[in-house]
Amino acid sequence: MSGFDLSSIADTLLSRSGLAQIGVVSLGIAIAWITARALQARLPEHLQPGLAKIGAGSAYRLITPLLLLALAWIGRFALAKWQPVPILNVVIPLIAAFAVIRLAVYLLRHVMAPSALLKSSERLIVLFVWVLFALYITGVLAEIGAALEDVILPIGSKKVTLRLVLEAGLSAAVTVFIALGFSGLIEARIMKAEALNLSSRVVISRLTRALALTLAVLITLPLVGFDLTMLSVFGGALGVGLGLGLQKIASNYVSGFIILLDRSIRPGDLVTVDNRHGVISAIKARYTVIRGLDGTEAIVPNDMLVTNTVLNHSYTDRTISVKTSVTIGYECNLDQACQLMTRVASGHPRVLAEPAPAVLVKALGDNGIELELNAWIHDAEQGQGSLRSDLLTAIWREFQLNAISVPFPQRAVRVSPTAAEVKADNPPLA
Repeated sequence: MSGFDLSSIADTLLSRSGLAQIGVVSLGIAIAWITARALQARLPEHLQPGLAKIGAGSAYRLITPLLLLALAWIGRFALAKWQPVPILNVVIPLIAAFAVIRLAVYLLRHVMAPSALLKSSERLIVLFVWVLFALYITGVLAEIGAALEDVILPIGSKKVTLRLVLEAGLSAAVTVFIALGFSGLIEARIMKAEALNLSSRVVISRLTRALALTLAVLITLPLVGFDLTMLSVFGGALGVGLGLGLQKIASNYVSGFIILLDRSIRPGDLVTVDNRHGVISAIKARYTVIRGLDGTEAIVPNDMLVTNTVLNHSYTDRTISVKTSVTIGYECNLDQACQLMTRVASGHPRVLAEPAPAVLVKALGDNGIELELNAWIHDAEQGQGSLRSDLLTAIWREFQLNAISVPFPQRAVRVSPTAAEVKADNPPLA
């Protein structure tokens, strides 16, 4: 209970001394408002850059209560020489509290990470805290608390007072607000850490926020008399549910550690997994990124790489074979064609000299002799399509210069005469 006598203050309101004190407060409000508005019009948009970013609107919100406090104090000092000033004795602490609360909330909004919710609710927070303070110093808050204590809410087999419910809600809101503020500060620092990639920064930020909210709940529950041991059963059931639901995700994480430890697959390897052919560009904790030779990227769960067969074309040696098939006519010089194909392959910059390119007779087909050029390369991640195109183009040009033909299917269409035409050409004997 405060030391203010509200009954005497109420009796003083309609007296001459009360009207004088109300006049001092009203005059202070008018002067403070006009002065703050004038300063707001003269101030630039931002007085200084950086964290504070004090602008004209912010300066107006801060200057008004401070100037009103100074004018009210001067008025009380002057008026107290002729009469008692009980109203001003109450008003001045309220004005001081309003100024301090507004300054604290303003600084909190700029120290914390930018939040549209906090910015839009700044005035509501200031008003709510100030009303609580006003009720406290006037003694009304204690009377309201006693009245709320008499209101009992039956919840199951227990009875909870309305005061406990309101205190629990207020404590939870304040604790969560503080937790979000500190997590916002940490998130802002983490997001500026250039040493970490963007994905890692986002993950750490989300984990920080979740941990802050969890701690806020664990701190709030004992404050309102809630026994944390009651959460053990719920926590056990939740753990079992999460274990079953996250089984596949856990398998992917474990598989990721296995891949990183046994080094069966490494960044830069050329692999084929589930009809996906490409180069391993990144191995994450949960998935592996396979960049196809056409530029597309496949996100493959690590569990698939451990349980399925993976064709690693560069596990022990990055050298791979590229086969190109060509068909020549039977009338062509076979030895000359093989030499031309070998020379073309040896002249390409991507084809290795060791092992040397070779030409094999693949089959004696219906239309000609099928030859297969076998060349070895060391940069499979660059693709094989462009290499085959270069080799076939150069082989075609050499075949043209050396009169080596490439056969193509030819079909002769024979039209049989009808029975009437056969009979007309072969008349019966007389």
